[in-house]
Amino acid sequence: MSREEDIVKDVVDTATTGLVPRPVHGTFSPFRYPVFRAIWIANLFSNIGATLQGVGAAWLMTELTPSHQLVSLVQASATVPIMLFGVFAGAIADNYDRRQVMLAAQGGMLAVSAALAAMSWLGWLSPFLLLAFTLSVGTGTALNSPAWQASVRQQVPRDQLPQAIALNSISFNIARSIGPAVGGLLISLWDVSFAFAINAVSYIGLIGVLLWWRPEARAIDRRPILPAVAVGLKYCFANRPLRRLLIRGFAIGFSVAAYQGLLPAVVSDSMHGSEIDFGVMLGLFGIGSILTAPFIGRIRHAMGLEGILALGSAMFVLALSIIAIAGNLPQAAPAAFLAGSAWVLNLTTLNTAVQLRSPDEILGRCLSIYQAVTFGGMALGAWTWGALADWRDLPFALHAASVLLIVSFAVLRFLAPLPRLGEGVLRQK
Repeated sequence: MSREEDIVKDVVDTATTGLVPRPVHGTFSPFRYPVFRAIWIANLFSNIGATLQGVGAAWLMTELTPSHQLVSLVQASATVPIMLFGVFAGAIADNYDRRQVMLAAQGGMLAVSAALAAMSWLGWLSPFLLLAFTLSVGTGTALNSPAWQASVRQQVPRDQLPQAIALNSISFNIARSIGPAVGGLLISLWDVSFAFAINAVSYIGLIGVLLWWRPEARAIDRRPILPAVAVGLKYCFANRPLRRLLIRGFAIGFSVAAYQGLLPAVVSDSMHGSEIDFGVMLGLFGIGSILTAPFIGRIRHAMGLEGILALGSAMFVLALSIIAIAGNLPQAAPAAFLAGSAWVLNLTTLNTAVQLRSPDEILGRCLSIYQAVTFGGMALGAWTWGALADWRDLPFALHAASVLLIVSFAVLRFLAPLPRLGEGVLRQK
């Protein structure tokens, strides 16, 4: 067993001490902790709602405009706030009670999603107004995400972190497999406003669980936001393993954004498909992620961080190449499954590696910096590949993303090698 999978077995996190017996170290062992289980279930339904909104917004944009760039900007608008505000959100997560931060973010996203549903139902949305709403929801996500991810340490013992992170990824990808099909059906039977309304309702369950949860207060070394951000930035970029993880996250995010950003246009234009076809493609993406996630620990132990990212990147290259030439759903379906598997291999591996190398007192900032860099790469990539598709065509942009992913991986394999298993991993004091 690697050092990352066997961290400090004799220390149990104070938030969960005495709640249940020490768990076995299986894939699903974090479910033995009531708080983690309740938050996971509530977050699953919230993720399904968010997926419904994402499907609705992406498909609505294809109906509002023929521009590939504006279609890809729907994906970018959901991630740009993480790039712009993520590091500040991390400082907030470290400076304040993380549960309260999550409650504020969830409440804000509930209000914005309800307004989006109403505006859509009234037929008042334009392309730029739709982007403004998705930017607003993305801002809520940027505020919520560092606090939510850092709070996992208050839900399970530290030696359960890899399993808990993988289960949270499974939750997200279950939503990706269920939500798109449901979203496509709702859009075809009703319209996108119904999907937006369900997303607004989905926040209520998670808000209720967060109100019920009463974690033990943690010691907070509160600092002004800007100096706190500076401390996080200095640590991440001075720490060699973390710095290399950030570089690799940006490079991967930039290239793989072509798949997420251009998929609505591929289904609508190249495949001449419907919203149901779009939902099926997204659902297959989620299924690929779900089936792969339980094996990440074994793959990481067998191949190391570099090997698992090589495998994921190769799968993404193949997926991009397939959808670039696909003319119908049966031809494109394998690409969606491959992309889902590659997505969870790459991003779950990077997320876990960052968490295990970040001190608890600045964990929120380290996670937010990682997300800002990785999702910033996705946002810039989505805009770039959309512009390239408008300049040439969709296949050209997708093939270009494949080539860049191959070249960047080969170059960074030597310039910014990933840490070896156990390198830079912190032990709990």
